[in-house]
Amino acid sequence: ESGIAASTLAAIGATIKNQQQVLVFLNRRGYAPALLCHQCGWTAECKQCDSRLTVHRARGRLICHHCDYQERIPQQCPSCQGHQLIAAGEGTQRSEAYLQQCFPDTKVLRVDRDSTRRKGAMQEVFDTADSGEPCILIGTQMLAKGHHFANVTLVAILDADSGLFSPDFRGHERTGQLLTQVAGRSGRGKVRGRVFIQTHQPDHPLLELLMDKGYGHFATQLIAQRQFSQLPPFRHMAVIRAEAERANDAENFLRLVRQLAENISSPSPDMSYLGPLPAMLEKRAGRFRYVLQVEAEQRPALQALLS
Repeated sequence: ESGIAASTLAAIGATIKNQQQVLVFLNRRGYAPALLCHQCGWTAECKQCDSRLTVHRARGRLICHHCDYQERIPQQCPSCQGHQLIAAGEGTQRSEAYLQQCFPDTKVLRVDRDSTRRKGAMQEVFDTADSGEPCILIGTQMLAKGHHFANVTLVAILDADSGLFSPDFRGHERTGQLLTQVAGRSGRGKVRGRVFIQTHQPDHPLLELLMDKGYGHFATQLIAQRQFSQLPPFRHMAVIRAEAERANDAENFLRLVRQLAENISSPSPDMSYLGPLPAMLEKRAGRFRYVLQVEAEQRPALQALLS
C-alpha cells in the first residue's frame, strides 16, 4: 500500500508504541525503472545481454542500455500472466501521506531537498530527533549520511529494487554503499536496532552477499564481475550527451558525432561505440536527452579521440 509492505507497517507501529523513532528511506533519486511483476517478481531482461531492460513510457518501449535491444512494454507478466507490472523506483512519493494517515498522532517529518529549503526546517528535524519523542523521519539520501539519531531503532528501506535493477553498471555498487550507510542509522543508542529492506528479489545474490558477508565481500564480487564484463576500471569509458527540444535533433547530432569518431578511429576491440540511445530519463524539463557511449582499451587513445 503506497509502497509500504504490511510487515513493515506493523514494525513501524510497534516501534512507535515502544516510544522509539523510525527512519523510512526512499531512494527517490535512484531513478531506474526496470519493469517487474509485483505478484511473482519477474523482471524484463534483455535477450542479448545479462541486463535488465529500461522502461521508456513515452515511446512505449523497453530498451537495453548496453546493446540497444528494444521491445514493446507487455500488458501482462509473461511468467504468471498477472497484470500488476510496475516500474521499480516509481510510486514511493505517496508513502509520506500514507504514513501520516496510519499514524495521525505521530510526527512524520520529511527530509529531502524540497522540504529543507525553508529556514530552520532541518533544525526542527534535529530538535525532534534529539528530544527522543516517537516520530517517523522519512527522506532521501540527505537523511542517510552521517547523522546520529540515538533513538532511531528501526530503519525501513522502501525500495531496494531501483538500485538493484539500474541499467548503470555502477548501480549495484551505489546500492551496496547506500544500504550499508542507511542501515547504520539504526540502533546507534542503547537499544538494539533493526533494518527492514523491501525488495521483490529477496534471493538476489548480491543482496544476500551484502546481508550475510558484509560490504567487503560484496565489493570483491563486484570487482570480479567488472573484470569479467570488461567494464571500468578494467576498460575506459566516456559518455557524450546531447539534449534538445526535439528528440530527433539530439539523436541526429550524436549520429553525426559517431560518424566523425568512426572516421578517426574505426570500431574494433580497442575502440567500441554504443548509441545514440535515449538517456535513462529520456525527457526532462521539456528537453529530450540522448547519449553516445565510447569504450577503449587504452585511456590515451580515448583521450586523443575525444580531443
